[in-house]
Amino acid sequence: MLGSSALLSVVRGWTMMMADSVGRLCFDRKAVLAPMVRVGTLPMRLLALDYGADIVYCEELIDIKMAQCERVINDVLETVDFVAPDERVMFRTCSKEKSRVVFQMGTADPERALAVAKLVENDVAAVDVNMGCPKEYSTKGGMGSALLSDPEKIEAILSTLVNGISKPVTCKIRILPTLEDTVNLVKRIERTGVAAIAVHGRMKEERPRHPVHCDYIQAVAESVSIPVIANGGSSDIVKTFEDIETFRVATGASSVMIARAAMWNPSVFRQQGVLPVDAVMEEYIKYAVRYDNNPFNTKYCLCQMLRDRVESPFGKRLHAAQTNEEICEVFGLTDFYMKTNAQLEARKAALQTNGDQSENPKLEDDVITMPVRFERRDYPPQITPKMYLLEWSRKEKLDQPVYETEQRTQDRAFQSTVVVADKKYRSTLWEKSKKFAEQAAAIVCLRTLGLPEGRIGEENSGLVNKRKRDDNKCAALNDNESAARKRHISEVPPEEEEEMRCRTKVVNGDCGQTTS
Repeated sequence: MLGSSALLSVVRGWTMMMADSVGRLCFDRKAVLAPMVRVGTLPMRLLALDYGADIVYCEELIDIKMAQCERVINDVLETVDFVAPDERVMFRTCSKEKSRVVFQMGTADPERALAVAKLVENDVAAVDVNMGCPKEYSTKGGMGSALLSDPEKIEAILSTLVNGISKPVTCKIRILPTLEDTVNLVKRIERTGVAAIAVHGRMKEERPRHPVHCDYIQAVAESVSIPVIANGGSSDIVKTFEDIETFRVATGASSVMIARAAMWNPSVFRQQGVLPVDAVMEEYIKYAVRYDNNPFNTKYCLCQMLRDRVESPFGKRLHAAQTNEEICEVFGLTDFYMKTNAQLEARKAALQTNGDQSENPKLEDDVITMPVRFERRDYPPQITPKMYLLEWSRKEKLDQPVYETEQRTQDRAFQSTVVVADKKYRSTLWEKSKKFAEQAAAIVCLRTLGLPEGRIGEENSGLVNKRKRDDNKCAALNDNESAARKRHISEVPPEEEEEMRCRTKVVNGDCGQTTS
């Protein structure tokens, strides 16, 4: 263990190095939160920064999934979200961590890796490639530690990223069976131009119960000129803040990356000492609520902090919780949840009101445009702007709306133009699906014409309700016709039966013609 004077000297040195990291991220003399699946989401990263971590890595995110995401600015949460086609938030970040968060991806393809890196590079401080995870979910596609046996692919991926983006590129590996092979690999990695390399001091077959090979990490650190980040000391060495420097000295590394010790209690980064885990969990929950974290992810992280208390009555109550509100009830934070949720709802309402006032239609060439987006949660079930536009067109005895949709190649996003009464309407914002793009175009038309669009809380125009009544009458008539036809089917020739079937067919949900 280090004495108080030595520790103070170390802290001063780390503080000086922090000044060098302003602008481009520096990886020398840093305490780093490791990438951890289901753990390294925004609440844990922010909490680690609060307690003293210098750099935080997100959990490994697979390139194929990220390549399908749309970058969305979330004005309510004040975050940047990368949203999958199924509306799941794959990666969420905010300004507080922008200069210190490293995006880690799982990849086995240089071009796909570059596409994802370009998608996120303006919202993160660096991009990392996972080359050390031995779990099947990472290795089955040739990713993670599977890359260790393919140095040519490693070089191709890293070189493509280094030459393709403006932010630093790093990678995280495990050691190879021999010291010589490990050193040769990291030298090849260094030649690609990466800014740093994180080394987990265990082979891919080894698990936390096996001792960490500090000598391997030391040999790597001595063989390259770029910063080496030592990882794997949670079981044997790192229990407190002072132990971080002990592990760094033992490995000869530039920096230290902490995984499980931080998962169990992220206040391990705190210079003043580790805090009681119950207090840490409360702070974690507050971030989870503030940033609308997935409740199952929230619960998983809390269970890791509880450790052997997870089977206690308290732990079982936590395990039974299904929402962040229920988790707050377990921890006596219901008032905090209600207050925070009310603030977020108020912000959402204010943004919606301000947005409505600022969205004035503009004529671009022969198309009327507005910057609007279709939000499914803003409309009742089975009610959409397209339905309202179709009903209005029928009432006015106009041709039904016609939608023309195009797809952008670089991110596969959609934009639609609707033609109503020989006029064209389009949203300037691209949507993640063809259906959403058509709904956005319908919204532009309805708002330009001053018509209701069916949003929750909006005064009902009666158009859609009238159509439902008509549909119900039509359905009842068709049921009667169908029953009568079934009673006399034996008396109807096959060709007449087919003619009757075509005559009585009803098409549901037709909200306008669509062309691509």
